[in-house]
Amino acid sequence: MGIEVFIANEQSAFPVDEDQWMRFSLSVLKSQKVSGNAELSLIFVDKSAIAGLNERFMGKSGPTDVLSFPIETEPYSGGRSPDSGGGQRPSSQDSYSMPFLLGDVVVCPEVAHENAAEHAGVNSHDGSLDDEMALLIVHGILHLFGMDHELDDEAEVMEQREQELLKLHYKKGSLPGIV
Repeated sequence: MGIEVFIANEQSAFPVDEDQWMRFSLSVLKSQKVSGNAELSLIFVDKSAIAGLNERFMGKSGPTDVLSFPIETEPYSGGRSPDSGGGQRPSSQDSYSMPFLLGDVVVCPEVAHENAAEHAGVNSHDGSLDDEMALLIVHGILHLFGMDHELDDEAEVMEQREQELLKLHYKKGSLPGIV
């Protein structure tokens, strides 16, 4: 079976290359030392859907760009829910030998498009929707691994890992996950 990434595109505001983002997510998971049987769901939703999830699970009104919902089972203990962190953080040697449900990463391409320009010029981000989507997918996956950004030191570590993963797996002009 190996690592599987399930994609659901439940929005129509922006085209989503499902295969591209599946391969990108798979390569990021492999860099996070996921091996064996593991599953991740990557779901693209509209503003209304993500606003509902944001209100229900985070207690915040309005849409956001990405939410992560880890499955709270071994090998990680959870922290704050749903996009928790604060729990046990996996080391680079951690891997899975049994089937493991990592969780869901929910991305809103419409909000990503609105926010993309804010990140232009930061590291290698050029303000494009693809650059923003790559950043959000990595960000969401890292939340599934217990990383968080509630505190400044946590945010610094998380942002550093985001940039490492983007440099490894995302190059402009090529399909994500192919580099």
